[in-house]
Amino acid sequence: MRAARLSLRDVAHVGSAGLRSRPMRVVLSALGIAIGIATMIAVVGISASSKAQLLRQLDALGTNLLVATPGDSMFAGETVKLPKEAVGTVGRIDGVEKAGATGDVDATVRRSEKIPADETAGIAVKAATESLLEVLRGKVATGTWLNEANGRYPAVVLGHVAAQRLGVTTPGQQVWVDNRYFTVVGILDPLPLSPEIERSALVGWSAAQQLLGYDGHPTSVYERSTDATVHDVRKRMAGTINPRSPQDVLVTDPSSALQAKAATEGAFSSLLLGLGGIALLVGGVGVANTMIISVLERRYEIGLRRSLGATRGQIRIQFVTESLMLSGLGGLAGVLLGAAATGVYATSGGLPWVVPLWAVAGGFVSTLLIGTIAGLYPAVRAARLSPTLALHAA
Repeated sequence: MRAARLSLRDVAHVGSAGLRSRPMRVVLSALGIAIGIATMIAVVGISASSKAQLLRQLDALGTNLLVATPGDSMFAGETVKLPKEAVGTVGRIDGVEKAGATGDVDATVRRSEKIPADETAGIAVKAATESLLEVLRGKVATGTWLNEANGRYPAVVLGHVAAQRLGVTTPGQQVWVDNRYFTVVGILDPLPLSPEIERSALVGWSAAQQLLGYDGHPTSVYERSTDATVHDVRKRMAGTINPRSPQDVLVTDPSSALQAKAATEGAFSSLLLGLGGIALLVGGVGVANTMIISVLERRYEIGLRRSLGATRGQIRIQFVTESLMLSGLGGLAGVLLGAAATGVYATSGGLPWVVPLWAVAGGFVSTLLIGTIAGLYPAVRAARLSPTLALHAA
């Protein structure tokens, strides 16, 4: 005589019998796996969401922005200055679409003349060309940018951070620059590629020379070139600005910091992933413990099934299936919890909600693997029970 083969439906029925009879134990056992998977999914999802935000910023701001600043002089104590015509010469390089500049002004900006001169809140005063905002692809949050009309008068545009530190919220307010009041005509949106502009009070080039004693030498020259020519422009930029001493000109790529940050995003999440893995292993131990107790409590059931013709293989399949279902429930709950946690974090921080498919699939497969391993020993132990001894013990 041969034992009847179990169909997939029969395997699912007998495997879920133990789960249906002990729902509270199932919930508590699956909780450990759910916490482990939720932690891993959330860590990967939050990291992926942050990286997606950085890449989105790079797409919007571009990677074709270069900045030229004075380098270190070969002679000690000598100050290097960029030529006054640096913006014009850079604009004539093949491939350059637009060029602008800022210049450091020896002045301070305060909310009023009542505030001591040394309390500057880390805000710099800079002269700015009219083309600067277009080169940086920046936007004015409120008000207007510097132009030919207001650039000759005591008007100032505040960077995002500078406006916050000065307590200025709307155009029309005045701030004390050096020894007179300047009217705020605009406040900028954040500029991730140019944090120095965010912390500056920008005045027109002519106004800086006439009212603040600015010497006209730019401190930073910004240029925007085509993607195809950005590397060639970078090679030629220093020599074009200062043909006699190109080593005195430092050319940098502001987007490289964002690119490096995007590339390394998630590098510090390995510790949290390790903690999630530990929680997952603890959950697997809990599943194994639950299955062993289940075998001890259900010896009569096992003996009765064996006496009615169930083979050892069928008993093993029953308990391995039960362990897989238990782990699968915990894994599914963990994936949902992890995705929800990522969604809450992304929504609160204004980030795109990204949960990598590989993380979801890998997390769920790992729960099934742990469920299989956790159920093997209890299944083998159940299959070895003698039908007569199991019925006698019951």
